[in-house]
Amino acid sequence: MIKLALPFLFFILFNECFSQSPLKVGDKAPDFELVGVDDKTYSLSDMKDKKGYVVIFTCNHCPYSVAYEDRIIQLQKDYEPKGYQVIAINPNDPAVNADDSFAKMKIRANEKSFNFPYLFDEGQKVYPKYGATRTPHVFFLDSNLIVKYIGAIDDSTEPSGVDEKFLENALIAHINNVKIEMPFTKAIGCTIKRKK
Repeated sequence: MIKLALPFLFFILFNECFSQSPLKVGDKAPDFELVGVDDKTYSLSDMKDKKGYVVIFTCNHCPYSVAYEDRIIQLQKDYEPKGYQVIAINPNDPAVNADDSFAKMKIRANEKSFNFPYLFDEGQKVYPKYGATRTPHVFFLDSNLIVKYIGAIDDSTEPSGVDEKFLENALIAHINNVKIEMPFTKAIGCTIKRKK
């Protein structure tokens, strides 16, 4: 009886952690409670005065993520005064890639002077609920946590090659209360690192 029960329990727990349906545009995103590199705990409910949230799953080691760091910093500079908060979450397991450890997150945030919360998804409990698969992977939420845009920040890892600013276009449309013409794009980046 126990021999049958334990594998079945593992199957349930595995599916709960890693096989949840990803969020779609129009869904309500789940809140979270995660520790940041400043050792403070953050949740969306603690930022109720915001008009929206840009949740970006990113990390230290991925060259795609590194290529976007300055643009993420600029997004916070440009849109925080308008009431929108950028939140970065590292979803990777540091046992798979040590460069994504919490200690190294602190170092990277300090080196780059991150102006937004950089949070650690310890135990990898948050990213499966959102359906993030890459770093970086963006979820733009309105003040009620309704998903308005999912996907890439823009269409080029090189700033000089950008033609379409997908995320910024979504933000501008939302601010102007008009339809977001492209609410979903494919996130391009490194796969999220988790134990097998």
